[in-house]
Amino acid sequence: MQPLIRVKNVRKIYRMGDERVVALDNISLEIYKGEIVCFLGTSGSGKSTFLNMVAGLEKPTRGEIYIGNIPIHKLNEEQVTLFRQKNIGFIFQAYHLMPMLTAIENVSMPLIFAGMEKKKRIKLAKNALAAVGLQGYENRKPTQMSGGQQQRVGIARALVGIPKIIFADEPTGNLDTHTTKEVMELIVSEVRKHNQTLILVTHDRSIANYADKVVTIQDGNVLKIEEKQKEGDKR
Repeated sequence: MQPLIRVKNVRKIYRMGDERVVALDNISLEIYKGEIVCFLGTSGSGKSTFLNMVAGLEKPTRGEIYIGNIPIHKLNEEQVTLFRQKNIGFIFQAYHLMPMLTAIENVSMPLIFAGMEKKKRIKLAKNALAAVGLQGYENRKPTQMSGGQQQRVGIARALVGIPKIIFADEPTGNLDTHTTKEVMELIVSEVRKHNQTLILVTHDRSIANYADKVVTIQDGNVLKIEEKQKEGDKR
């Protein structure tokens, strides 16, 4: 089976005045369709930089990144934006919901950018909210919801278009232990259902336990890669 994501000798250097900071140092790895992969490391280890590289939010200083046959590292800003709209969903630590919009309007936003007509996107957004346990919350604004509920809206927004890849950057960083468990089980359940690829970035080892593959990053280098049995294999 061909990998969905191929990262080849990626290096990222930031220049701060006369100083050069190596954020990623010659990283190579492969990620397959349907895998849940966790990048585990402390703050400043390079894990979020890696996510940004693969998502096309930043360009590597050197190296190649392919999603399918698409060379992400070669796309211009317009091309990579269109690619993300069609193929990628994001779940953020800080939710990044629009405070003036209702839950259903927040969830609908990726579908608006995709040019979907209103009736269809409202139906899909309602279904996505129901899938994350928020049926009846469609018209609530973020200020009328708990942190866990806001993150569920964020998850519904990421999943609504059924993108090939979900990127989750510290998705439970602002949640308590009980809500963290609920949210992670929900994310994993939904991506398993649609055979999506999930890339998690976290400093929390308990979050890494949900992954099929755990990539530990330290000082911009891959320290180790742990392969785990998939949930589907256990069943």
